[in-house]
Amino acid sequence: MIIRPCEESDRDALRAIFAEIIADGTTYAYTDLDEFEAGWQGHVYVAEENGAVLGSYVVRTNAPGRGDHVANASYAVAAAARGKKLGLLLGEHSIELARSLGYRAMQFNRVVATNEAAVGLWRKLGFEAVGRVPRAFRHPTLGDVDALIMWRAL
Repeated sequence: MIIRPCEESDRDALRAIFAEIIADGTTYAYTDLDEFEAGWQGHVYVAEENGAVLGSYVVRTNAPGRGDHVANASYAVAAAARGKKLGLLLGEHSIELARSLGYRAMQFNRVVATNEAAVGLWRKLGFEAVGRVPRAFRHPTLGDVDALIMWRAL
């Protein structure tokens, strides 16, 4: 498994992963593929194995001006690659990248509280839930569920 900067030739593979995530509907608010792709801007990396893109992350500034020392990140893993510790590898890599870019902390603004795998992973990587937004996400089967704001120092 290698993690490398995203290239234009990765676009179709990323769109396929984004489409899976949108169809699942349990982790991201995006409902449109173009909207998802437009939100995937910043320092974009992909995880590749045997020539196949299996996942990606993006690191960007969470807020401008006096908040620009805090990074934000998003992650996407192909359904076929879930359960293989790819999220852990992407998380570790993104934390190191953010640190190398000079960020002093990382914040996730909307982690769906019912996404136990993500919440557990981020806690394992040193994030803590610093806020909870009631009924902030329309889950396709559970109805309105809470979202967590998660943060860690770098």
